[in-house]
Amino acid sequence: MALRNPTPEPSPEPAPSLVSDPATRDYGTLQEEGAHLYRGVRIGRPGRARSYWPTIAAMRVLRLRWSVDVEGADRVAPGPAILIGNHVRFLDPVCVVMTVWWRVSAFTKVEWFEHRGALFFRLMGQIPLRRGDPDSTEWAMQMSRHALAGGGRIGLYPEGTRSPNPDQLYKLHKRVMVPLLQANPDVPVHVVTTRYVNHRFPRRIQVEIKVSDRLPLDVHRMSADQMTDLVRDHLLELGGQEYVDRYAQEVKAELRAARSGPAAVD
Repeated sequence: MALRNPTPEPSPEPAPSLVSDPATRDYGTLQEEGAHLYRGVRIGRPGRARSYWPTIAAMRVLRLRWSVDVEGADRVAPGPAILIGNHVRFLDPVCVVMTVWWRVSAFTKVEWFEHRGALFFRLMGQIPLRRGDPDSTEWAMQMSRHALAGGGRIGLYPEGTRSPNPDQLYKLHKRVMVPLLQANPDVPVHVVTTRYVNHRFPRRIQVEIKVSDRLPLDVHRMSADQMTDLVRDHLLELGGQEYVDRYAQEVKAELRAARSGPAAVD
């Protein structure tokens, strides 16, 4: 199914029945905590940026050079959802939201808020996350609960970085994904895969996006490994990639070392 000219999705009513326990700290308190947690970094309003829809509308100019086909968007019901994707290119999430007009707040490594593209992530209301920091993870979970309680969607890319090879899916990290699923047992979970059929200038970029049915997750009975394997298998089935049982960061580090050449010998 190709979605070419969708109309903006109206803001859904909050659905507290899907969010098992509304966030324990109010949004203003979380913003203050975020300012302290990421001292010196402007993080905007994660999950609630007023500039989200104008930014999405402005980005639709990309469709002059992009052809984006989305299959299965109708499988995602109105209201809160968790969307777990493969990560092929920087603009993977943009391809989705500018086509189907969903409000998606994605977990984003805080480094992106510290460099040239920081304004974009603030305009989109993305949720910063510092790798390996329990306080950052807990704060991001609380922010995600506010977004879900307001009827928004949370985006997650558990490979942790863009894939070194677009034909391969790399080992998924559990540190954020599993707690997110466990904290929101009634929120629908879908996988979203992105594939770039052609991305060579000057030809028009063709993007194929597929959205799965709701995953049959049971966070009360399934272990962390079982949940991770279920997500991985659905990503592989939908996206047609080959699985690599290694973390993408490790593979990227090896590739960088190989390009830099052998170390000098004293």
